[in-house]
Amino acid sequence: MNNISEILSIGNELLLGTVQNTNAQWISKRIAAAGGVVTRVTIVRDNINEISSVVNEILVRDPDWLIISGGLGPTYDDRTLEGVAIALGTDLVIDENAIEMLKRSYARYSSSLKLNEVRLKMARIPKGSIPIQNPVGSAPSILIDTSKFDSNSISIGSGSSKHTKIICLPGVPNELEAIFLDNILPQMKMMIGDFHTIETNHDIIGISEAMIAPTLMRLVQSFTDDSIYLKTHPCGFTKDSKPMLRIQIVAKGKDKSTVQLTHRYIYDTLIEEVGRLGGETLLT
Repeated sequence: MNNISEILSIGNELLLGTVQNTNAQWISKRIAAAGGVVTRVTIVRDNINEISSVVNEILVRDPDWLIISGGLGPTYDDRTLEGVAIALGTDLVIDENAIEMLKRSYARYSSSLKLNEVRLKMARIPKGSIPIQNPVGSAPSILIDTSKFDSNSISIGSGSSKHTKIICLPGVPNELEAIFLDNILPQMKMMIGDFHTIETNHDIIGISEAMIAPTLMRLVQSFTDDSIYLKTHPCGFTKDSKPMLRIQIVAKGKDKSTVQLTHRYIYDTLIEEVGRLGGETLLT
């Protein structure tokens, strides 16, 4: 598989259930649409040791991208960069570029706001990393290329090529989205190259998941894992107790004509099977 990403979401509030992890969902959707693959989403508390431990675990798997969200702010529980620095075997340092970014950010709010020790915490970043301007909020994002670090200082398996790019994003959704769209997604698309996808959803009456499952299995086995995605979604029953089902068809790949042909073949095959089983297609 090409362009593999893992997402690490950090925050006690996520594990307490007080905040939904919408950031991971949003990021995953954009990566999938671009042709990348998210293989895993992990959530940990605002704890330095847990953050550093999970970062090392992920780096052993050597994804192309490790996308971290949350914990970049000025408060006591914003510990993300400390944990990342420990995992990389480096220190946090005051970065002059990050300071200038903070000044620009605060200038948007008021000319009287000054950088104090609390706010300067957001300019302390892992040595060797690159700060990225936050166009919406205050805390800069951080980009880290692990290939630039001493391999002996990082707890990565010996078989790893050690090429993961780490991006640390704010947890505030509108800040995360702005930085990801402007700075990270374009890099991903450049790495992936041309990519096309066709997704359609079809509502069916009178067919259960079990009835259509053999056909879906046969279709999935006929194509590579990264070229199609088929999923059935039960939608309850009609007033006269007929099962309702939504079938999701996704065809994807680098060649547009091949993607179109694949989608057409899968659609035709499924609609024909629905008719054979006595079902009815509502939306096509």
